[in-house]
This record gives sequence, structure tokens and C-alpha cells, in this order.
Amino acid sequence: MTFVPLSRPPVDDEIKRAVLAAIDSRQYILGPQCRQLEAELASATGVKHAVLTSSATAALWLALRALGVKAGDEVLVPSHTAFPTVEAICVAEATPVFVDADEFYTLDTRDAEAKATPRTVGMVPVHLYGQSVDLAAVERLASRLGIWILEDCAQAQGAEWDGRRVGSFGRAAVFSFYPSKNLPGMGDGGAVLTRDDEIADRCRRLRDHGRLDKNVHAELGFNLRFSELQAAALRVLLPRLDAMNERRRALALRYADGLANLPLALPEEREHGRHVYHLYVVRTPRRAELAKFLKERGIQTGIHYPVPTHRQPPVEHLSPPPLPRTERLVEEILTLPMSADHADEEIDRVIATVRAFFGA
Repeated sequence: MTFVPLSRPPVDDEIKRAVLAAIDSRQYILGPQCRQLEAELASATGVKHAVLTSSATAALWLALRALGVKAGDEVLVPSHTAFPTVEAICVAEATPVFVDADEFYTLDTRDAEAKATPRTVGMVPVHLYGQSVDLAAVERLASRLGIWILEDCAQAQGAEWDGRRVGSFGRAAVFSFYPSKNLPGMGDGGAVLTRDDEIADRCRRLRDHGRLDKNVHAELGFNLRFSELQAAALRVLLPRLDAMNERRRALALRYADGLANLPLALPEEREHGRHVYHLYVVRTPRRAELAKFLKERGIQTGIHYPVPTHRQPPVEHLSPPPLPRTERLVEEILTLPMSADHADEEIDRVIATVRAFFGA
């Protein structure tokens, strides 16, 4: 039985040649490959600056620091996200205010508005599973409240809202290059994207120990720099991003056709949005049984995410209120295999196995 993995990062001769050339250059940290990738990322997203860093979590912390958050500030954030989104807010010394999910599993702006206080300084909408939040509603809310937007695009590089790339709407945005992401690296990596010169300059300084130059440190930063080897590989993949996302969309359509008419909630695409299917997440009350059935037949699944962030131990002291929609959906979500490198036949096998589970 051939194993069907949840994700499959691309590796080919062009990527290997680029990495070997970077090795031969003897420049391994924030060198010419990094500088060129930063320019290419900014151009592809439609902003002025990209600042590479060691992970999307680091990128969130850098951006929050550059935005000037401080102890006592409150930041609106969806609970239904990977914990690092909230972790970065806490490490930046701000207080996360947890917001319930909407029908697309992303931040519910009505709940966000209800939870805003005079201490609210910003909002971190998360484009989850490859799907954009309702950016029109997010922008209206931010304008009414007079707060900034920091987009978490870690799962949605190349997604769009009204024909415009996510990552180009807020004061700043962050991306992830983890191996399963839409633009996959060969290890951890991330970036801050922004139009704001001051935010970009401060993020560059903070990622390198707060340096003004080699010997003078203007403030406390940290070592959050980026690798030339990673940048070389990503420069090969960035021109392929749209094609890889189109492949994900084609596989999502294959799933939608093959899984139709089952007692299974399938992903939906927002009006005005272009979903890039970082993950293909379905819902069923029989999640545990279905996951076990698939595993026994060589098909890997995941749960993104079984424990909502407002119920994680490090934030218990905040006594977050219940979030009914989030708490309901995390009991039912299941992630099926998805990447640009999956074959049609693998997706067909997943479909056939899911249909067999439901007796269809």
C-alpha cells in the first residue's frame, strides 16, 4: 500500500543547483540571495519592503515591536489559528483578545467589534487554510476603531481579495516558508512585508541584535536572520507560486466533485476571495473514526487545530470567555492530504476511501 502524506514539499534539480551555488558562494546569512528574494517577494505582493527572518513567529514579533505595542495594549486576534499567532502577541507584551470564528473559520469582525476596548491598538486577522478573511469588513472595522492591521498570511501566500494579494492591505503582514506552506522552504523561515519605511527599517534592525552597524546596537533585538541557502531555494520556487496555487485549486475542485453528497462539510470559497488551499479541511462529527479509517489505509490526516488558542495553558490567566463557534468547529475539523506535488491518483484514492467510510 502506497502511503499518501498530508503534504509533499517540492525538491528537484533546479532547487538543488540553486542551493549548491549558494553553498559555493561562501555567503550564508543575509547575503545577495536574501536581498534579491526580499525585492522579489515585495514586488510579487505589491508592497515596498520585505524583511526576511527566521520564521513567521519571529516575523509577527518583529512587526508587533515595530508597530510599537507595549504592556497594557490589547490586540484583537482569532482564537482559531495556530498558537504562534497568539504567542507572538504575548511575547511582545501585549494582551491578546480572542475573537470567535465566522462561517469560513476566520475572524468574525462582528465579534471583534464587540470585544474592542479603549486599550485596543490593533488587529491580527489570520488568512486561514489558504482563505482570506473578509478584508473589506476588517478594513472598515479598523477604520472605525482607529487601529492598525497586521495580516497573518502564513497559510495563504498568493491568496487574493478582490484581485489584490493578501499581505498588501495592513500596516504590515507576515508570511511563512515552512516546508508545507504554499511557498515552501527547506526548513523554517518567514518575512515581514510592508509599505512603511520605518517599520521595515526597525524590523531589519531588530532581526540583527538591534544593530545600527557592526558595532553599535541601538536597541535590544535578537538573532532572527535568514539563510542564503533557503533564499536560493525560495527564489526558484517564487516564480512557480501561482502555478503551484492553481494546482492546489485544481485538487480542491477534484475533492469537491468527488466528496459531493456525503455527510461531510467541505471548504467554501468566499465571494471576492481567491482561496489557495494551503490545507483542505473538512468537517464531520465522526472525525476520529474517519481519521482512523484513513490511517489504516495508508492515508495521513491532520487536525488544524484541535485546541483553540483561548484554551491553551499559557493564556489561562486571561480567563477568556467561551467562543461557541470556535469550540464547536474544533471538535469536527479534519485535514485531508493537499499540496501542489500530490498526484491526481492520490487524491482520487483519498476520495474513494472517504466514500467507502461513509458507505457511499
